[in-house]
Amino acid sequence: MSEQNSLAGQFEANRAHLRRVAYRMLGSHGEADDAVQEAWLRLSRSDAAAVANLGGWLTTVVSRVCLDMLRARRSRREDALGPQVPEPAVDEDDADFPGREMLLADSIGLAMTVVLEALPPAERVAFVLHDLFDLPFEEIAVIVGRTPGAARQLASRARRRVRGATTSAQTDQVRQRQVVDAFLAASRGGDLSALLAVLDPDVVFRSDAQAVRVGGAEELRGADAVAATFVGRAQAARPALVDGALALAVERDGRLFVVLRLAVADGRITSIEAVADHERLAGMTVVML
Repeated sequence: MSEQNSLAGQFEANRAHLRRVAYRMLGSHGEADDAVQEAWLRLSRSDAAAVANLGGWLTTVVSRVCLDMLRARRSRREDALGPQVPEPAVDEDDADFPGREMLLADSIGLAMTVVLEALPPAERVAFVLHDLFDLPFEEIAVIVGRTPGAARQLASRARRRVRGATTSAQTDQVRQRQVVDAFLAASRGGDLSALLAVLDPDVVFRSDAQAVRVGGAEELRGADAVAATFVGRAQAARPALVDGALALAVERDGRLFVVLRLAVADGRITSIEAVADHERLAGMTVVML
């Protein structure tokens, strides 16, 4: 085996870890792949034989690349109204990608990533490397260009923000789950009054073209019309997390058939969107609860 092939093999052994680190910092699968590729390019141009701990060296390199990308991103959107929405943590083509457990735990992973998007780059990097990947502050300090004590403070500030946001998200998800469960029970039980109680008076129901073809209404407005449509139905629907948000999903023959996206406000459902288009369903991250 040539030296280059051996180096490539060692890099591939670290790729999954590097991609996890990069995704948690960047919140984008595409940018994470770019960061990992840049780490490979730097490795291929370096004297790898002089690297005592290749895994640690690669983690440091990809972290520095991500820090540069975060700083560039922040400067580009400094006049924007708010942070970008991160991609779901679970990649359809990578069942081992981190985030599935967090999605199952009331979507806390997505909530955390949203908060991370608003953090200064150095805080985000310090928190991710220490709290999610257990890197010591002495090594983090080198990456962010601070002292170990300053790196510890960066992670501490980020941790306080993340804890507050995830606690709030947990509480909100519990309340939404209660509403979704009540809607599902009322629909299955044919309880019209209970359905009306859980629907906002101005609720809107919409179906995509494929959902209309299989029997859904294109659009309905008002609690009476929507309740009449769902009363006695939803027998096969199950609560699910769809891209990190609570929803209802129906499977047929082990495959996703339709998703009902629900918007909840003040304890009532304000909108329902039926999605049955195969391409849209294929692009969703769905975890049945």
